[in-house]
Amino acid sequence: MEKKQKINCNVCSCAYNNTATNECELKEIKVAPCQNCQTGNPEDESMCSNYKCNCGCQD
Repeated sequence: MEKKQKINCNVCSCAYNNTATNECELKEIKVAPCQNCQTGNPEDESMCSNYKCNCGCQD
């Protein structure tokens, strides 16, 4: 799928997030189910599996 979609992200602690533009700079995003997410809230059911901590986050 080569439609050049943009992934917007405001997670400042992720190393792949460009905080100046709030865009993810990964070429590909992997979405996976959260562990222990049986809260009944659909917003808790999935997450970005590519997350990499940027220990220098100051938010």
